[in-house]
Amino acid sequence: ESLKQHTMPDERKSDAAPIIEGLPKGRYIRGAIVASVALGLGYLATFIGADGSNPDSLFGKQAPANTLYMTVLVAFLVNWIAFIPANYLQTEKFFDLTGSITYVSCTIFSLVLGAAPVFDGDGWTFSKRSIIQSAFTIVWAVRLGTFLFARIKKDSKDKRFDEIKINPPRFFAVWTIQGTWVTLTALSVFVVNSYGKSYDEKDLGVTDYVGYAIWLVGFAIEVVSDKQKGWFAANPANKGKWIDEGLWFYSRHPNYFGEITLWLGQFIAASATFTNAQWGCAISPVFVYCLLMFLSGVPMLESRGLEKWGDDPQYLLYLKNTSVLVILPKGKATNVETPLVLSGDDKV
Repeated sequence: ESLKQHTMPDERKSDAAPIIEGLPKGRYIRGAIVASVALGLGYLATFIGADGSNPDSLFGKQAPANTLYMTVLVAFLVNWIAFIPANYLQTEKFFDLTGSITYVSCTIFSLVLGAAPVFDGDGWTFSKRSIIQSAFTIVWAVRLGTFLFARIKKDSKDKRFDEIKINPPRFFAVWTIQGTWVTLTALSVFVVNSYGKSYDEKDLGVTDYVGYAIWLVGFAIEVVSDKQKGWFAANPANKGKWIDEGLWFYSRHPNYFGEITLWLGQFIAASATFTNAQWGCAISPVFVYCLLMFLSGVPMLESRGLEKWGDDPQYLLYLKNTSVLVILPKGKATNVETPLVLSGDDKV
């Protein structure tokens, strides 16, 4: 079917047309509502990051608030443009890669625009904070994006999109949500970049360095976790097994723990310059935690693991003795009569 989709586009379109035409109108309405809510959340977060200021004019007088709002606009535009070919081909292969491109594009855009000359005659001013936190974001996005793109090329598909990609309104809503995801997750960095000129006068201090250290720890945990899982899955002897070695011996989702930790570090470093409503940027690490723990990450993988190994007493013992997120010492339970967590993980 994949070959058919790419080498016979006319036939592919005619096959999909009845499905799309037959969709209940309610699905279109739901897709529009979800996209609208995602846009609303993006605007609300930007309003907070701009310290309660609306832009005077997105393309008029340059001001930090204008830079921040334009950055968020770029986040959505990148995803909406990518949606067009993705919807035509009904493919999700470039979804995660587009997410990384969005992070990089918005980070560079806000960094450059925030440092650009203003009408009062000031020249280019790149703050140390902006450069450091932007570099962290770009390194993380490029690493994760290439990792996820390589994985989907190997797997050829992402099962999460099987029903979504044949429904254009839902598919569009997902791409819009990705713009919101980028906005909420990297809000602290975009704020620092947008207000870079005014922040440049403030020297780096303890808060900055603590944030940088936390980011480095989180990034290292995420990279090592992904590498260990890749090596484990590549070993034919581990086929059909869950991973319980390396960092995965101490946490069922160490990669998620690393990601949450690094964004917490970004927020802490950026907070050295926050004023008033900008403290609402705390939504960034909270959002990442809630997203991974309660929505798209842990619940989905835990459920899948339970389906695969839920009848295995050793697996239930693994669940009982292993922290779901934070890297902690192993528990010492020896029976599974009353497992603490009845859920699993997609270890391979």
